Amino acid sequence: MESQGILVASRKSLLERPQLLEIVHELIERFDGHLKAEQFYSVIANMRGDSPEAVAERLLTMPGLEGLQGPTIANVYNRASSGNGAKHHFYAATICVRKKQLYGAVKALQKLGGSGVLVQPMTYIFDEEPERWAKLLAKLGVQPPNGNGAAH
Repeated sequence: MESQGILVASRKSLLERPQLLEIVHELIERFDGHLKAEQFYSVIANMRGDSPEAVAERLLTMPGLEGLQGPTIANVYNRASSGNGAKHHFYAATICVRKKQLYGAVKALQKLGGSGVLVQPMTYIFDEEPERWAKLLAKLGVQPPNGNGAAH
């Protein structure tokens, strides 16, 4: 099931009441963040490697494993077999994958030695200011101060 919506506001109210414009800004960010996130899954896989950079390089050789801006690689700590503290030769690789490419990405991760692959739906992806917000400000003739997108 799909639905559509439209946000209606009074130009005069938006220009005269900055607090109302801030509420509209938040609504647009939330709507856009959610609509973008609906297209993706967050995928985490344990990967063996000599360094985070080595794991990232392996991932970046496979199309669809680059994430939004690149993979996030973090140490995974487990007990050493002798029990003398933590050691790590595993890394957790986190990427965002389009829903349509999910199964292919999981198979590619496994091919690269990924295990314990976790897949989670995403709720929001907040990027830079939404294009809809910039268009609204332009229509109102309001300039965003300091590059943060919020109008005053």
